[in-house]
Amino acid sequence: MELRHLSGFVAVAEELHFGRAAERLHIAQSPLSQQIRLLERDLGVRLFDRTTRSVQLTAAGRALLEPARRLLAEASAARRTVQAAHLGEVGRVTLGFAGASSYSALPVLTRAVTSEHPGIELVLEGQTYAGEALGRIAEGSLDLGFVALPVRRGISARVVRMERLQLALPDSHPLANRAEVAFAELAREPFVTFPLSRGSAVREAMMQACHEAGFAPRIAQEAPDSYTMLALVGAGVGLAVVVESARNIQLEHVVFRPLAGDDVPVLPIALGWRSGNQSAALAAVLRVADRVLPTPADFHG
Repeated sequence: MELRHLSGFVAVAEELHFGRAAERLHIAQSPLSQQIRLLERDLGVRLFDRTTRSVQLTAAGRALLEPARRLLAEASAARRTVQAAHLGEVGRVTLGFAGASSYSALPVLTRAVTSEHPGIELVLEGQTYAGEALGRIAEGSLDLGFVALPVRRGISARVVRMERLQLALPDSHPLANRAEVAFAELAREPFVTFPLSRGSAVREAMMQACHEAGFAPRIAQEAPDSYTMLALVGAGVGLAVVVESARNIQLEHVVFRPLAGDDVPVLPIALGWRSGNQSAALAAVLRVADRVLPTPADFHG
């Protein structure tokens, strides 16, 4: 039973009350009349009673009319869905994020995607740090993620933020009264940081800066996310090196101070995706990201 035959049947059935159906069916060689005859032959029943003066639906025709309408509507919806998927208007995109940088950028991106492409499902996977995100993008279990540069071969990336490192410390700490703090002054301090195993770019930059200042930082405790880390700072467990976006997380007893020196690390935060990913939905999300999360003017890479 072909859809075009059903379409012809519904068209004739709906024209009965306009008085045009009889004329159309009585032209035996017309495409519409042929479609109806093929449908009747396929079903093994007569769908219309034809006389020289009128055409009426048979009981079988009346029984077929509503199911036929539903089938045609579903076929039309399926066609629109397929076309929308081809254009990237529907689909599923997994997005990994972690840390204060992504907390700032993520709402901007998700709101824009939801507004412009309501058929795209963004699956957000938290606590996916830069190193872990790169590995999952490469293996195909993640479509998109906030990553640090440089990226590995086979991964495409575009910088969306530049984040200078700063110090988070308890408001009762002696260094809290300083306008800025040098890394060398932190040699005897305990630190709270992200887990070593998760591939945090902030942790790697902090460790490198401490080594360049002449000491290995003493890690008092690891925290799974920025909020927990700052809560531990406020509780006096240790100090934390964080990105500037962490200031958006307001917790009692936590203050932020700039790190002194012209060589304080500035981290480029990028959106990364697998170069060979052919998902039209991902391409649509990336087009939105290009507009709402443009590459900062101060990035030169």
